[in-house]
Formats: sequence, C-alpha cells, structure tokens
Amino acid sequence: MKRSSSVIRRVVLAAAAVALAAGCTPDAAGTGTGTGTSTGTGTGTGTAPAPSSAAPSAAPTTDGKPPSPSATSPSAAPSTGKPTAKPLMDDGDENEQVRELQARLRQLDFFDRAPTGFYGTMTAASVKRFQARRGLPETGVVDATTWQQLLSVTRKPTADELKPATTNKLDTPDPRCMTGRVLCISKESRTLAWMIDGKVVSSMDVRFGSENTPTREGLFEVEWKARDWTSTIYHTPMPYAMFFSRGQAVHYSADFAARGYAGASHGCVNVRDRAKLSVLFDQVKAGDKVVVHW
Repeated sequence: MKRSSSVIRRVVLAAAAVALAAGCTPDAAGTGTGTGTSTGTGTGTGTAPAPSSAAPSAAPTTDGKPPSPSATSPSAAPSTGKPTAKPLMDDGDENEQVRELQARLRQLDFFDRAPTGFYGTMTAASVKRFQARRGLPETGVVDATTWQQLLSVTRKPTADELKPATTNKLDTPDPRCMTGRVLCISKESRTLAWMIDGKVVSSMDVRFGSENTPTREGLFEVEWKARDWTSTIYHTPMPYAMFFSRGQAVHYSADFAARGYAGASHGCVNVRDRAKLSVLFDQVKAGDKVVVHW
C-alpha cells in the first residue's frame, strides 16, 4: 500500500510539472484550472493565454523621461492656433470710419489731435495704448474685438468732434490778416486760418520746413493752384496745392497725417486734414493773400 501511494505521488508530481511547462497558471479566481483568462471558469485544457489585443505602450525616451502623449497616441491631432482676426482698419487706410475711430480714441485721451481720417503711425500707437488698457493683444490694428470694445466705452462722436476747427489753438492774427481774403499762417501756433475781412472762416493744423529747407515768412499771394500735383524736385504727391512763393505751397501731406510733427516739409506748408483742405481749396482764388508770420 505504501508503495502504491508513492507511485501515485510521483505520477501527480510529474503531471504538475507538465502543466507548468505548458503555461497553465492559477487564474484570478484561484481555480488552478483556467486557460489564462480572468473568468475563473476555464476548461482546463492547458493552453497558453491569448496575447492581449491592447497596443503595447511606447518605449521610454532616451533621456529616461516618460513618453509624451503624442508618442503614445498616434491618432492625436496636433493643436492649431486660432485664426487671425481680419482687420477692420489698418495702416494706410483713409476713410470716415478711421475719423470716427480717432474721435472715439480722443474721447478717452488716447488720441491728442483733431481726427484726420488717415490711419498712420500715430493712430496705430493710440490703438496700441487702448488695447493695452483693455487687456487685448497690442497689434496697433483695429479688428472686430478692438472696435467693439471701443464702441462699448465711448459715445457716438458729434460733428464738432469729428471735424473740429483745429487741434492747436489759433494765434492772434497778424495785422496783415485783418483785411481782405487771407490765408493767415502762424509758425508760433502752427495753424492756418482762412480769414475774410478779419473773420476766421475755417482753420487747420499745419507743419513747416526744416532748418535746411525753411518755409519763407512774409506777405505773398496765391500764384496758382493744382488739385493733383507731384513735386518735380522731390517726386512726392502734393494734393490741393496752392503755390505762393517760388515753389512753396500750402498742400495736403499724408506724411504729416501719419507722423505729425515728428517730420517736416521741404519748405511747403503741410496740412494733415485732407477733407478740410479740399473745401478750402475750392474757396481760395488766385490772387488771395498769404501771410506767414510768427
């Protein structure tokens, strides 16, 4: 009987060794007869567990850091930035919406001169200051968001705000300006006053020549006019030119509108408000006086 028990024990041990070699291990339920699944109800066939269908994890990076999400998820789409907002107003634009923009910025003390309707570097700088105050990207370009923010904190500009008489206060007129039809131009106040019989009809800001090309002072008269003119010396546009002294003229300057007093003319009297100068051009006649004074 002892011999039979010993034989039986050897047979059982041999069978266990064969099972281990076949890969049959106790399943999660502890039955010892599973197929490698976690059901605990295996058939006891001794087959190895089926390989997992889950994709293997990505290998660690060479620096020992865990792989990035994009490395473990090939289907992850790259992030894209938001589309750039289309500008409503930008450098070089010249229209009535720009004039309204400048008037609204002036209500908030971001624009310190009369609206011109021309979008130049000074307007862009004013827009940047407004954008900074409102926590917006400081682009200097007016997009829909910037415009809506500005509308929300300002009121509709009046006619006087859109087209004020002048940014600079008018100087006391020179005595020679008190009679007749006169373009009375003050270097002291940097203004031009269109006067008839001592009364100011309209006025506007002006800029003069540099030290190397000064604007001449004295009593002159309008010699001739040209609505569209290009300088034959400097090859620059001179719209609404009214010549009064050997090539020097009163005319519109896009550079003055854009840069203000940061620049200078080549001797002419620059005007930055094109619309106002256009009206004046139609009123002034050849032979009208021009007085340039301090």
